[in-house]
Order: sequence, then C-alpha cells, then structure tokens
Amino acid sequence: MSFWDALTGRKTTSASSSSSSQPPAFQDSVDGFKADKFEAPAAQDVSSFLAPSSLPDPLELHPLAGLDQQTLDYLTLEESALSDLPGSQSALPSRGFSDDLCYGTGVTYLTALSMGGVWGLTEGLTRLPASAPPKLRLNSVLNSITRRGPFVGNSAGVIALIYNSINSTIGYYRGKHDATNSVVAGALSGMLFKSTRGLRPMMISGGLVASAAGAWAVTRKALF
Repeated sequence: MSFWDALTGRKTTSASSSSSSQPPAFQDSVDGFKADKFEAPAAQDVSSFLAPSSLPDPLELHPLAGLDQQTLDYLTLEESALSDLPGSQSALPSRGFSDDLCYGTGVTYLTALSMGGVWGLTEGLTRLPASAPPKLRLNSVLNSITRRGPFVGNSAGVIALIYNSINSTIGYYRGKHDATNSVVAGALSGMLFKSTRGLRPMMISGGLVASAAGAWAVTRKALF
C-alpha cells in the first residue's frame, strides 16, 4: 500500500482483478467448434515441374500427329505441273503464262537496262573533250547513264510484257508454241508500242520486234 492509498483510504486491487483485466487468451474452440491448424505445404523444387516427363511432347502438338506416314497421300497441286504444250520448253522450267510473263519481262528489262547503261556511259565519255575536269566528266557520264538506261529498260520491259501476253494467248488457242507464234506476237507488240506515232513508226517497230522474236524462237528451238 502506498502513502496516498493510506491517506485516502483506497484499497489496493487484488491480483485476481488485475489478472481479469488482461485480454482473454485465444481459445481453440468456440461454442463447440474447433478450428483446424493451418499447415503450409512443403515447397516443391523447380525441377519437379520442369522435368521432361511433365512437359508435352512437341511432336504430339503437330496437326498431322498420329497419321501413318506410310499410308499418307500427298497432295498434288496442278499449279506445280510444268506446261505440256509442244514447244513450251525454254531455258527455265515454265508452268505457263505466269512464269513466261515474269521470266521474260524481268530478263528483258534487266538486259535492256544494262545495254542502256552502256550506251549512256559511252555517250557521257565522248560528249566532253578529254581535257575536261574529272568532276565534269563524271557528272556527264552519270547524267547519260540515268537517262539512257531507264529509257531503254522501260521501253523493252513494256514490249516484253505485251509480247508474252500475246504469245501465250496465241499458244493457248493454237495448242502449241512455235516460231509463228513468236513472230506474230513480236510484230503485234512492236506495232502496238508505237501505235501513237503513226503508220511508219508502227511498221518499223513491228518489224524490229518480230525479227528479234524470230531470232529468239530459232535459238530456243536449236538449244532446247
């Protein structure tokens, strides 16, 4: 008992009252319900779910998995078959109009573009005297090449595009490819290319393209 308690007559609280003021301890059972204790599962190793046995087989994910390769019938696409028209053999295997159009036009354009570049190079070197400064000569050569090369290449590419279209059409209706088809297609292509220049340029252009087509037809027949 302290001095202040003796003076005021206050009685000390019992140990029981002090113990009752403490919060009640947690009880496992409340009104007959007993809570289960939580037990954390044991941590698994990373290799347990990365093992090869737990991963799916990549071969089983393929759309054709499970098919018998011995009895599997492969598809035969008609587009992959080469052209069987007489006289259709050439330097490269051809399946028909599309291949002839791509190969013929592309090869003709690149060849004519190179020839035009050579023409422009020669013109650019001979246009200026030899005593001209190197920069001026280089500028003249580049201007001539970029002017002559695309002009010849584009013109020949357009003629080849028309020629292959007409030649394939004639061959389709005649059922064969021969020199006659090439000469007729060349003449029509040259005339159509110069159709806006008048009758004389049309005849000259048609004759030149027909001669080139006939020479190609004879060469192809001799070599292939």
